[in-house]
Amino acid sequence: MNHLAFGGASIDGGPYTRITALAQHAPHGLNTLITYWTDYGLALFAVLMLIGWWRARHGAPGAMATALATPLVVVAAFLVDDLVKGLFDEQRPCQTLHTVTVEACPGLGDWSFPSNHSAVAAAAAVALLLCDRRLGRIAVPAALLMAASRVWVGAHYPHDVAAGLLAGALVARGLTPLARRAAPAVDRLRATRLRPLVAAR
Repeated sequence: MNHLAFGGASIDGGPYTRITALAQHAPHGLNTLITYWTDYGLALFAVLMLIGWWRARHGAPGAMATALATPLVVVAAFLVDDLVKGLFDEQRPCQTLHTVTVEACPGLGDWSFPSNHSAVAAAAAVALLLCDRRLGRIAVPAALLMAASRVWVGAHYPHDVAAGLLAGALVARGLTPLARRAAPAVDRLRATRLRPLVAAR
């Protein structure tokens, strides 16, 4: 497999260094909050997916199938994003530009383009939006905040997170509607679970 040895500094190295410099002058409490979000914020999407399943469990079979498929869509988006990452050997900007960053710089060989965090967040947001609009209205801005936080802490160039958001959103937009094809299986499963209760009467 040919690797492209992608160099991102020429694309938006300037905006990246300005953002990381701004982060260095930000209040410590703000940087701590952003660090917690960038490290653990993906858990919010897991909670929203669980809520989506809970809300759909007594709804239409298509809605339930979509809710159940959401985690699988997110995993698929991660795998696609990671495959692309392996094709573009882009070093982390904190390695290339040697800037001071809020978080410790990942080691050499931990490629930067595109951002996995952004792809996972975008896939979850789009899948949730297609599953439950109210949950999607929470997930979409959360995904954008996750992407922004990855640049703020110094882990990614802006184009890394933009590509990650795009990849995750496209995968989710393409796969999530297919989940409704499993609606008949969900309907049969519900009928099978209810049958013993009906027989016991």
